[in-house]
Amino acid sequence: MAQPVSLSRCSTRQINTLLSSSITLTSRLIQSSYIALQSRHLYHPQSSPRRLIHQQTLFSRPQRCIAKRSYHSQYHPELPPHEYTNSQTTILSAALNHVPKHGFTVEALTLGARDAGFLDVSVQLLPRGEFDLVLFWLASRRGLLRGKVENGLFEKIASQGKALSVEEKTKLLIMERLRMNAEIKHQWQGALALMSLAGNIPLSLSELHALSSDILNLAGDASVDASWYTKRLSISAIYASAEVVMTRDSSPDLSATEAFVDRRIEDNKYIGDKITGIKQCLGFMGSTAVGLGRSWGLKI
Repeated sequence: MAQPVSLSRCSTRQINTLLSSSITLTSRLIQSSYIALQSRHLYHPQSSPRRLIHQQTLFSRPQRCIAKRSYHSQYHPELPPHEYTNSQTTILSAALNHVPKHGFTVEALTLGARDAGFLDVSVQLLPRGEFDLVLFWLASRRGLLRGKVENGLFEKIASQGKALSVEEKTKLLIMERLRMNAEIKHQWQGALALMSLAGNIPLSLSELHALSSDILNLAGDASVDASWYTKRLSISAIYASAEVVMTRDSSPDLSATEAFVDRRIEDNKYIGDKITGIKQCLGFMGSTAVGLGRSWGLKI
């Protein structure tokens, strides 16, 4: 066992020797501790290169500040855009000519690309494939419907001495839009199948809402209350159900589909009148109950 050394009995040379030995021992301890620490960082599971890269990427990535918003806000999440470049528009426009024969298929897109002077592989420019052809058909028909109104669709009827109400204009626009599908109605069930796929439902509903909103705006509807929503929902339901009827309609000029639309509009008006009557009845009963309670001395 080592004995303690008294420095008072040691010479200067011995003291220097002791100090140099202690410094050397201390440096070796520090060096060994540093090596052990580095080894721990190299072989510790939490410090693997993959985790280090993930941590660097996580902290170097710009963070987006997400602020809370109320339900009625202009900052709603946007749907995936379906605007097209010039090349995509050219291919889709040419492909529409082949829809009556080949339907909304890749074959129609390929033939459209050939007609437009593109290679067959150019259909890869359309990320959604056949569904892009359906969306392009829907958007282009909405544009044609607006063009008809701007070219005096209602004025021609008014010149015959018949003033149209908003409801009559709405029905007329629904039938005009349905007749635009007459040439491809035998292929429309395939389009409905594409729109019903889970990944395509958001854009399909967006197009349906855009159509119902266009119809009511073109008809001159000026609702600013809750009926703004209910009317668009009603028109969307009527039009969607009428499209299904149209695919099985063999009557001339879609007369059976027109009769179906007439019935649905009448049913919608009847239900609306009943709901209005119920609201008025509940309001009358409520005011009567309040008046009766006040006559009994209740502070209401």
